[in-house]
Amino acid sequence: MIEKNYKVTSNEGLHARPSSVLVSAVTPFTSDVKLAYMEKTVNLKSIMGVMSLGISAGADIKIIADGEDEEALMAKVDEVIKSEGIGE
Repeated sequence: MIEKNYKVTSNEGLHARPSSVLVSAVTPFTSDVKLAYMEKTVNLKSIMGVMSLGISAGADIKIIADGEDEEALMAKVDEVIKSEGIGE
């Protein structure tokens, strides 16, 4: 299992477009991947789950990957979060 923390730097927070980009990026992987925010954890492969958290700018989030391709999955998450200006 791999866990990584990020701070959301996008002014709009994790709204529909960046959420869908993240979900699309992780869906092809076989590993389980979760997004944790304020005591709640959702499946990062579920756009509705991600949107239900209402993550705003400046929020601290955690991505948790567990499975056979967890390292590749986490590398992709890291790439998307930074290249899309979602967080750091």
